[in-house]
Amino acid sequence: MANSYQAFETLKKHQAVLHDSLHLGSGMQLAAWSNKNDVVTQEDPDHHTLSLYIADGYECYHKTRSGWQNGGGPDRFCIMPKHTVSSWDVRGDLSFVHMYCTDEHLRRVVEQTWDRSPATILVDEQTFKEDQQITQLYRHFLLSCNWQEKSNRLLLSTATNLLVTHLARHYTQLQWALPTVRGGLSPTILNRVKEYIHGHLSSTLQLSELAAVAELSEFHFARMFKQSMGVAPHQYVMNARLIRAESLLRHSTLDITTIALDCGFSSPSHFSNRFKTLRGFAPSALRQDSSR
Repeated sequence: MANSYQAFETLKKHQAVLHDSLHLGSGMQLAAWSNKNDVVTQEDPDHHTLSLYIADGYECYHKTRSGWQNGGGPDRFCIMPKHTVSSWDVRGDLSFVHMYCTDEHLRRVVEQTWDRSPATILVDEQTFKEDQQITQLYRHFLLSCNWQEKSNRLLLSTATNLLVTHLARHYTQLQWALPTVRGGLSPTILNRVKEYIHGHLSSTLQLSELAAVAELSEFHFARMFKQSMGVAPHQYVMNARLIRAESLLRHSTLDITTIALDCGFSSPSHFSNRFKTLRGFAPSALRQDSSR
């Protein structure tokens, strides 16, 4: 059963408009919102929230001991740690993405990435801050794809893992340097992972799933896979899906809807758009050319 996040449920009771939402499992959820002319108080949540400002937000105010203060705008972010009360006065338009993360998930990422188990993990509250790496991650990954398209799930799980790792490194008391990853995957493990990928192209693959096959943390697996293959796991998987699709288009009589589902896409339209973007022509054009 998916986690219930208090910050998410609180916004649903206000004027905020939910545009998209996705549970990523293991204590993570994404939600895309807009809001205007609303006052919201988050009271003692049992999870952490990273709020990413997408557009507007100039008239968003945060309640402090010295009064209401603003400083929002595109690419600003806020971190609301668990058990932190915060009040917000949204006086103008605001579009934003929330990433909800349980404390258990944050600890799991820390322990798997650094192979250390801190007594406590204290997340720093941040308001209207800027961080170029956070901006690049959510602009390049979170805003660049359809969250409901299952073939994008690996990319999204990779991006959120990178965001959580970045938060643990820069916005907790730990301040640990990232561990050095030398060398790629062994041939045996690499072949095991590739066999798993090619055997599950019709499924919704996530980074944690592939890392478990390799018996590595998500951090180490993603970096070692890229060293071995020259591309990130989500890029390899997408290319494998398109290669299978090309073969089926050329050598089978399956309709395009069936091919799309068999290759891990949610619909023929998602499949056609991705295929045309990455291959330069539509699946129907390849089929017509092959039938001549």
